[in-house]
Amino acid sequence: MDYIEKRQLILKGKISKVILTLAGPIMANNLIQTLYNLADTYWVSRLGSTEVAAITLIWPVIFLMMALGIGVSIASISLISQYIGSNNMEDAKKVAGQVISFSFIFSSVLGLIGALSAHYIVKAMGGEGILLEKSVTFLRIIFFGMPTLFIFFAFNSIKQGQGDTLTPMKYSAFSALLNIILDPIFIFTLNLGIGGAALATVLSRGIFSLYAVYRLFSVKNGIRLKKDDLYLNKSVLTKLIKIGFPASIGQSTAAFGFIILNAFIIGFGEATMAAFGIGNRIVSLILMPAMGIGSSISTIVGQNLGADNVKRAKEAVKTSAILSTIILAIGGVIVFILSETIIGFFAKNDPIVFNQATYYLKLVIFTMPLMGFFQIFMGTFQGSGHTIMAMILTGGRLWCLRIPLIVLFKNFTDLGSKSVWFAMILSNALICLVGYGLYKSGKWERKVIKKTNIDNE
Repeated sequence: MDYIEKRQLILKGKISKVILTLAGPIMANNLIQTLYNLADTYWVSRLGSTEVAAITLIWPVIFLMMALGIGVSIASISLISQYIGSNNMEDAKKVAGQVISFSFIFSSVLGLIGALSAHYIVKAMGGEGILLEKSVTFLRIIFFGMPTLFIFFAFNSIKQGQGDTLTPMKYSAFSALLNIILDPIFIFTLNLGIGGAALATVLSRGIFSLYAVYRLFSVKNGIRLKKDDLYLNKSVLTKLIKIGFPASIGQSTAAFGFIILNAFIIGFGEATMAAFGIGNRIVSLILMPAMGIGSSISTIVGQNLGADNVKRAKEAVKTSAILSTIILAIGGVIVFILSETIIGFFAKNDPIVFNQATYYLKLVIFTMPLMGFFQIFMGTFQGSGHTIMAMILTGGRLWCLRIPLIVLFKNFTDLGSKSVWFAMILSNALICLVGYGLYKSGKWERKVIKKTNIDNE
């Protein structure tokens, strides 16, 4: 399906078909990344427990850096989709060129600073001895390769803004496959150890990032860049940063919030921490369809707002909520029935972890539709360009609700370790009410582009 056909589908096609067409590749991409992470962990685990601990220790730092890059990508989806919806390809091209240039410059500076500071960062997180050495080796290489990650984010956002979620999925699949091939070669054959794992990640991602950029200059339909589009444009960059900054802040505070959350959870003991980790891995798999739908709705909302069709944008949100609820309800029932069997794969030999993880999974299953609504509200606000609303949801759920509730339940109730589970459920419910209130306010219905040329906005 070419660019024109995809635009017609998004603006005039059957809503449920549009959602599933866009969400399908995103779901597949999420699954690919999950399998890739498992494969990566498997090869590193062959080196020893210290190497696994090193990657676990520094992952929050990497996630935090990723969060900083996601903001501009979210802004570009909003702007590109709205410009395409309004049939303004010229300004969509300008945004695409700027997001590539900004992502490269920003990630290069961030990566260099991070690489030079890697030793101090890991030490501040408590890394010592061999763990410190291994963590710094891995983190430094990832920092130097940061541009490859940010450029890939930029490419994905440019394609998604046009309604093309299939191409990024293909590139991600090939990149993940190459990484799986390179891991054992670099780690064992070339004897590079944990540094080989990081190098394999950067190289496999870098090859396809370069190819992705090349395709943006050679594609025959949709956004096709020229060299002039890469020159920094103050007015376009200002708009990108204005919309992207709240998204970056929201993602970053959420990333940092999870670090703090883990610190509170570990206070209940290692068994609770292990149960939390196991339960979350299973929940994340169930949530993949809802996350795919939430990501797809940002493009659908953006293009229809750009075309001044608010009614259809609302219809898309409503249909997304129905589809998400049905999928999560079916998945939830299956997992509830099989919960003890599933948890048994991960905690068969530890009855304390088994009991806590099973209790958590059964409890959280009942609130799965709420997590679907959260994803849809996020996609709606991001697609409309009202990223402050999205920031309120991402930051508020952790900092204003979940963490305070854990402290409250821990100190003023007899729930014990169950405080974590009930705090999660209640925070999800309350933040959905906040999201619904923001949605009903109607402020998201105002598009963030104007009819004039972007250079004159």
